[in-house]
Amino acid sequence: MIKPTDEPRWRRSGQCSTGACVEVAKVGDQFLVRDSKQPGGAPLSFTRAEWEAFVAGVKAGDFGFE
Repeated sequence: MIKPTDEPRWRRSGQCSTGACVEVAKVGDQFLVRDSKQPGGAPLSFTRAEWEAFVAGVKAGDFGFE
């Protein structure tokens, strides 16, 4: 659970040049994802296991649109 006093430190890819990007942050044991165009919106929240599975899938090319 995210405590109200925990302030996310949002990061985005250095490849983002348009400002319309996905941002990620780690707060406690949760990994947060949000749309940079709507920073006030509720972020998606993932456990460490979910985040690591997603990152592994990206690295393996599981999300390609071929």
